Amino acid sequence: MKISREVKTGILVVLGIALFIFGFNYLKGQNLFDKSITLYTSYNNVEGLTPSMPVTINGLKVGKVANIGFKGDGSGQLLVELLVNSDFPFSKNSRAELYETGLIGGKAIAIVPDFDNTEQAQNGDFLEGRVKEGLSELVNQRLTPLQEKIERMMVSANGVLTNLNDVFDEKTKANLRNSIAELSSTIKSFKSTSESINQMVKSNQKNIDSVLLNANKLTGDLATVTNKISESNLDQTIADLEATLSNFNGIMGGMENGNGSLGKLLKDDGLYNNLEGATLQLEQLLEDMKLNPKRYVHFSLFGKKAKRYDAEGNEINEDN
Repeated sequence: MKISREVKTGILVVLGIALFIFGFNYLKGQNLFDKSITLYTSYNNVEGLTPSMPVTINGLKVGKVANIGFKGDGSGQLLVELLVNSDFPFSKNSRAELYETGLIGGKAIAIVPDFDNTEQAQNGDFLEGRVKEGLSELVNQRLTPLQEKIERMMVSANGVLTNLNDVFDEKTKANLRNSIAELSSTIKSFKSTSESINQMVKSNQKNIDSVLLNANKLTGDLATVTNKISESNLDQTIADLEATLSNFNGIMGGMENGNGSLGKLLKDDGLYNNLEGATLQLEQLLEDMKLNPKRYVHFSLFGKKAKRYDAEGNEINEDN
């Protein structure tokens, strides 16, 4: 059967359109012969995510991002169309997690499957979208407070430097230079003194060694004496001392109670009064001997009769 030119032309046109559609979808990464399903999710911000970025499950690429656009409900959220061609079953309650692929790379989407025995995800289902914090967000979270602290520190340092400039005027700077110069001179003097001390130590090294040797010997002797003291019968000595103190306490107790000569002397008021009277009379006698020595001492070279005195110290005239 002869085919007309018009039919051939129509067939070629249809085949051309089919090849154009297939090639266009192939260039977009879509294979019309694959069993793929289309899923949707949404995010507030998809910076770094572009179409054709991979969609993974447990790190395995199972699809790609087909399209990104606004949801059209006035919320400003972005609707992301996912093309998934995996036979791996997962629940429609699974999450679509946006994550960073690297420091300098873009972003991709990982499906976190949920095995809750609910209905499996079907073509056109909507998955909950979440954003996983990447390294850049973590770095920003750490660097932002650090940057604020550095800024506050710089402000404080600027204030300190301003105050220092106010304090260190020309006069203060000159005084500081003089102080540093004096400190340098002091250090030089100290260095000279140290050298003199070192020289003195070197000159008297033998004497110093002798002193240290004597000190070492004295320490050894002291250790020997200490050992001998520790080895002596200190317990018996202490016991004897305690017995002596006990006897002394007994004697003192007896004296306090009026026992013995010393006790009677301390406790007998009559004896005390007699001693006090005898002492008084002795004092009066000594006083009278000082005033009237001739009454008690009679000495005559030629045998002259000694004068006599009465109790009041008046001379007795025997001629009367």
